[in-house]
Amino acid sequence: MPPFDAVIFDLDGTLCRRTQDTQAMYERAFAQVDEAPFGDPQALWDALEGPPDHDDIVGYFGAGFARVAAQYGHSGVEILELSRALVASIDNSAVAFTSGAETALEHAAAAGKIGIVTNGPETRQRQKIDTLGISHRFDTSVYAAELSRSKPHTVPFDRAIESLDTVRERTLYIGNSLRYDVAGAHNAGLPVAWLQQDQDVGAYKPDFVIDSLAEVPGILRGEQ
Repeated sequence: MPPFDAVIFDLDGTLCRRTQDTQAMYERAFAQVDEAPFGDPQALWDALEGPPDHDDIVGYFGAGFARVAAQYGHSGVEILELSRALVASIDNSAVAFTSGAETALEHAAAAGKIGIVTNGPETRQRQKIDTLGISHRFDTSVYAAELSRSKPHTVPFDRAIESLDTVRERTLYIGNSLRYDVAGAHNAGLPVAWLQQDQDVGAYKPDFVIDSLAEVPGILRGEQ
């Protein structure tokens, strides 16, 4: 008997990856506010703290820009205007499947019900799902930004399980984040496959560690 009756996927970094040129996006934001670029996208990502605040995404990126400006000795920058320009430059339809994602979805559908749990808001995440052409694949879609709590809290996982009407122990969750996906699934009582990304597992204990979603069919057949 196969070990799982349902599979729930994370979206960003798991089923899809961004294809937008982030350097061009970064420079475009500066050009829109007539400011000479300082730092680079990686400096901004490193300066961001915690998960995005979807209720104040401009403030979230603005705090990062403020730190980068200080690091590069720039003062008098209209930080919030720069942040608004960056947010406006983000193309949420510029995504592509990660390696093995399509195969994983096909085998998950053969195994039983499929769900998706993502921390982003529906308005943004639906653009990615529609671009990939997979909205019809899911029996339930949970956008945690619309709920009282996001991953790693159990609320989004509980909502998905309730909607799918599946047994937790036989519902596999697949995600790429130790702090949000592995921790959240563990606390919700779900077996979890971690899609590792050049990161040490540390003290976390995912049930499966995979390098690609191409390994998911083997898990669903009970070969791992």
